[in-house]
Amino acid sequence: MANTDDKSKSYFPLASGATDGYSNDHEATASCFCGAVQLAFPTSPPGLVDAFICNCADCHKITASMFASNFTVVDTHLRHLRGQSLLSTYTSAKTTASGNAMTNYFCSTCGTLLYRVSSGLPGHSILRIGTIDDFRLQEGKVRPRREQFVKERFGWLRGLDGVEGTVAGTEGNGKYGREGKSVI
Repeated sequence: MANTDDKSKSYFPLASGATDGYSNDHEATASCFCGAVQLAFPTSPPGLVDAFICNCADCHKITASMFASNFTVVDTHLRHLRGQSLLSTYTSAKTTASGNAMTNYFCSTCGTLLYRVSSGLPGHSILRIGTIDDFRLQEGKVRPRREQFVKERFGWLRGLDGVEGTVAGTEGNGKYGREGKSVI
């Protein structure tokens, strides 16, 4: 097992079928569980917009978990390195808090949800932090900075230390909503 004590170095654990992930000062990779789909994304602004925890009911269900850990990137900075033709989509507006259509992009081989696209946030993709190949980025550049839908957080979970919490997921950043309405 590799030494994981040095937090300044990249850490690529054996966590998927992908063995060619990378990260540098400006870009890193994310992949599905089987490794068939791999994306390159920016690790700093302007391409990296935000990183956040979402407690909405839609994220509970789509992740089969109690919350989703996400990061938003500008589409012009997102690249499909392989497997784009293997992505399956499912779109629904029925369950999102905003009523906007949310299109989910899954690996058709292993089922990993790699990212979502909201009709309320054109030109952006919402990726899953857990798909990042370099686990150090999850503690650093892509660590969540805010938490949304905190009223829907389960009582036995506490918020993240040092993370701003919002009720509807819209306060504090005009890119995510107007007039108290969530765009995702």
